[in-house]
Amino acid sequence: MSAGTEPQAVTPWHARPPARALVVVLTIAGLAYALTFFRGLQEIVAPVFLALNFYIVVYPLQRWLTRHRVPGALGACVSVVLVLVMLFGFFGLTAWAIAELVMLIPSYGNQLVATYHSLMSMLGELGVTSNVLEAQLRQFNVRSIFDAVSPLLTNVSLGAGLLTTVIMAVFFVAMDSMGMSSRMGMLKDAKPALAQSLGGFASGVRRYWVVATIFGLIVAILDVVALAIIDVPLVWVWGVLAFLTNYIPNIGFVIGLIPPALLALVDSGWQSAVWVIVAYSVLNFVIQAIIQPKFTGESVGVTPLVSFLSLLFWVWVLGWLGALLALPATLLLKALLVDADPKARWVNILIASDPRTAHTPVH
Repeated sequence: MSAGTEPQAVTPWHARPPARALVVVLTIAGLAYALTFFRGLQEIVAPVFLALNFYIVVYPLQRWLTRHRVPGALGACVSVVLVLVMLFGFFGLTAWAIAELVMLIPSYGNQLVATYHSLMSMLGELGVTSNVLEAQLRQFNVRSIFDAVSPLLTNVSLGAGLLTTVIMAVFFVAMDSMGMSSRMGMLKDAKPALAQSLGGFASGVRRYWVVATIFGLIVAILDVVALAIIDVPLVWVWGVLAFLTNYIPNIGFVIGLIPPALLALVDSGWQSAVWVIVAYSVLNFVIQAIIQPKFTGESVGVTPLVSFLSLLFWVWVLGWLGALLALPATLLLKALLVDADPKARWVNILIASDPRTAHTPVH
């Protein structure tokens, strides 16, 4: 090298085009394998992550107790009790609503058959093949509905196993939580960006669950009042369903609407069913689409399209609990893969509810 000639920077091997393509391929393959692995363990991963979410909600109380010189073990016990109350309340309400629905279905046998026949006749008038109608009418009876739905609604062993896993996970999370403050302090010194992104994840998830719970209660109470005015049976069951489905992004409203609308159709005719649809649509649109997002703010963290896609993705990965955990799980991935890496934060321009987070500096 001649004098005065500056040495040229050598490009690292992993940044050169062939090696970079190999890194991308291996990364995609690794992610695909990890997803397959988590799908196989969804009965463990989903309940544990649910327990972690519940504990994140109550952890500020434990931290407050510790600051006021309450022993760490006692503060953890208080948090565990609160989480167990929430868990038993959640699963207890679900079990009660299912039991009421299972007991109601047989009493509407004749009405269900009559409604089904009238609907099939209406389809026949619209041009549906008569042979298909006759075959369906011969096969239909209320017992076939009950036999199909009952195993899904009364799978006690599945619910008991899920609840047991969640409770065990809560106790182990509580044991780790007593040293969480010091661990996060050490992590902040070693990896400030990661510590900040995990703190943001915890705050966002906590705000998401609290706001979803408050507005779920508001929606449920208003739905109960509307159903009582329309005179639909089992108004409290449908109120519980509206409350629970409020945690499911995007399609929870539809899931909570269909059963009371069908019961109104069977019990009182199509006019009542239309009024149920109108009441639910107005109440849920005003509260969930206009008012709630103003309070949720950045806790959701992603755009509506990403929220919907995450729902489909996490149901595929984690099973039916993925519907409840879709947004928290997406926020966790976003915190680990995007927010923790300053070079990857540009992705927030495309997926974040607030694109300005793409330029948020690390403190």
